[in-house]
Amino acid sequence: MKNRRPFIFIAIFVVIFNPNYLSSVKSQSTDSCSSNVNFNDFVPFDTASLLCNSVWPSQGYVLRYARAGTGLWSFLLSAPDPNSYVAIGFSNNGLMVGSSAMVGWIQSGSGLIKQYYLGGLNPSAVTPDQGDLTVVDNSSVAFGQSSRIFLAFQLSASQPSNHLIYAVGPSGFQPSSPGYLLMQHSTVVSTTLDYTTGESQAQSSSYRGIKRTHGAMSMVAWGILIPIGVMVARYFRGWDPIWFYAHATIQVIAFTFGLIGVILGLIVYDLLSSHVTTHKGIGMFVLGLGCLQMMAILARPEKGTKWRKYWNWCHYFTGRMLMIFAVANAFYGIHLGMEGPSWTDAYAATLAVLFIAAVLLEFKMRSQI
Repeated sequence: MKNRRPFIFIAIFVVIFNPNYLSSVKSQSTDSCSSNVNFNDFVPFDTASLLCNSVWPSQGYVLRYARAGTGLWSFLLSAPDPNSYVAIGFSNNGLMVGSSAMVGWIQSGSGLIKQYYLGGLNPSAVTPDQGDLTVVDNSSVAFGQSSRIFLAFQLSASQPSNHLIYAVGPSGFQPSSPGYLLMQHSTVVSTTLDYTTGESQAQSSSYRGIKRTHGAMSMVAWGILIPIGVMVARYFRGWDPIWFYAHATIQVIAFTFGLIGVILGLIVYDLLSSHVTTHKGIGMFVLGLGCLQMMAILARPEKGTKWRKYWNWCHYFTGRMLMIFAVANAFYGIHLGMEGPSWTDAYAATLAVLFIAAVLLEFKMRSQI
């Protein structure tokens, strides 16, 4: 113990009289715009005059950038190493689909960085070595330092898009050769950046509320109320004429909510230039089937006529086809909206309850025949 005292006193002296010591230790595990770190040993372009901004504080993302010349921009993104990939995307409208991204990761101690084009939400639509970004040759590099990953690159552009998207890949996944395909991110944020002032903020969520309202109303209308109305018509005919008025009322309410949901969906589609053609097409098809059902009420033949049998077949077939496409499109819409497992689980649980109720009512009805 006696021999260790001089070393203890030296360590205390270094900490007290060298205030930069603590900051340098801290900078090993964190990064901020106040960190005094030199990146010129790792990056093939000058990083001394880069502007700095904490662009995603909750995830520890720090972006350094600068206009390096006429039509030349330098970027350096810093993020905690998630044992996966990190990405910065440049979008025309703040949406992932249609944007181009620089994606980097650390694998076996070496950094890799590639440009990707996000042609769709499925991983197969995200293609490596493609995109609209003009990356300066030999300027892009990814490297790890002190439990963080850094992506550096230069773009040739009069001014890059100010709609920036940041994403984190699922833990434990790194893209690998030969395809370098990406798995879906674990979390993502869309921001805007003012290149003049350096101010960055999360993208306005004014359209997010419209998207969620569209999804909720469409899902409840076409995917929940319509099946309930069908169950009323099938299993409660003994309560005549209450079942008919209940069935008609539920379906009219469902159609009204569904119509509003479709209108909101079209508004979002136009305002955000969303690339969801399949989802839109299925939604319009479901709306068309709903319109047929509403018109069928006005054209319902009297009981006992020869046309009533054919009307019933058409009504039943159209209603069941509507339910199938509506449920499928609801799950597809949740996927497109990237709402996460909470929406999927809640809707699946609701459908499970309706299915169990239908099975029990079907069993009861058949046992009474």
